[in-house]
Amino acid sequence: MSARTVAADARIPASHPLSAHLRAATTLEVEAPHAAWTTADGPMPSLFISHGAPNTFEDTEWMRQLHDWARSMPKPRAILIVSAHWESDSIGISSTVPTELVYDFGGFASLYYGLRYDTPDPAELVRQVLGVLPSNVHEHRGRGLDHGAWVPLKVMYPAADIPVLQLSLPTHNTTQLLDLGQRLKSLRDAGILVIGSGFMTHGLPFVERSHFTAPPSWSVEFDEWAADALERGDVDELANFRSRAPGLRRAHPTVEHFTPIFVTLGAATDPTGPVTTTVDGFVIGLSKRSFQIA
Repeated sequence: MSARTVAADARIPASHPLSAHLRAATTLEVEAPHAAWTTADGPMPSLFISHGAPNTFEDTEWMRQLHDWARSMPKPRAILIVSAHWESDSIGISSTVPTELVYDFGGFASLYYGLRYDTPDPAELVRQVLGVLPSNVHEHRGRGLDHGAWVPLKVMYPAADIPVLQLSLPTHNTTQLLDLGQRLKSLRDAGILVIGSGFMTHGLPFVERSHFTAPPSWSVEFDEWAADALERGDVDELANFRSRAPGLRRAHPTVEHFTPIFVTLGAATDPTGPVTTTVDGFVIGLSKRSFQIA
C-alpha cells in the first residue's frame, strides 16, 4: 500500500465503521493471506456490483458482504472496471499514470473527500486491455478512478495492491455493450477481474424517507424482474428492459446504473449461464443486488 493511502487511512477516526473494516481486513490477511490467482484456477468470474456511495463506508454489513465476496475468489492479478459514472461517446481508459481519485459526489462528510486508493502501475494491464479493444481507444490522462470504481474496491481490496484500470461506458446500446464485454472475456483467462459497476435500482429522485425501512414497489418490482431474468439466463429480456421492466421510470430515470450489467454478461463464458447472487437487499429503498457469472 502506498504511503499516501496509509496516511489517509490513519486519519479515519477509530470509531468509524470503515476504520474497523480496514483493521479487520488487515488482521484477516495476516492470519489467512488471500491466495493469488493462478492458471490452475481457470478464468476469473465477471462481476456486477451495486456500488453505493460513501454511505457504503458506514454500512458494516454491506462492507462485510463485499469483502467476503472478494475473499471467496482468488486474488486477481488486475482489475478492469466499467462504472456508471463515466459515460462517453467512445471508449476511453483512465489515466495510466498516478492521478487523483474523482470525488464525484456531494453532501457527504469531509472525511470522504480525503480518502485515497493509490494502486500499482497498470502498464501491463493497459497492454492487455488495449490488445482486445479497437485501435481508437483514448487515454484520459487527467482522469482517475471515480466513486463507482474506488468505493467498492476500497472495501473489497483495501490493501490497494492490485493494478486497476477504468473503462468508460461508451453507449447504452445493449447489443454494443454485450459485444464490448465479449471483447474483454479473454482477459479473465489471464487472472483479470472484469467488473460492471452500477446499481440494480437507482431512482434517487423518487426516494422518500419512508423507503429507508420499506423499499418502494417500483424498486422491489424491478429487482424481482431482473433477478428472475438473471436466474433464467434470459439476456434478451434484460436487453429489452426499456419496454419490459416494471417500474423502470422510477427505478432508472436514467439508465447508466443498469447498463454496465451488459458488459458483465458479455464478458461471461456464457451470458445465459447461471449467476451467483452475492449481495441482495435494499439500502435507502434501492436494490443493491450484485452477482458474479463464470
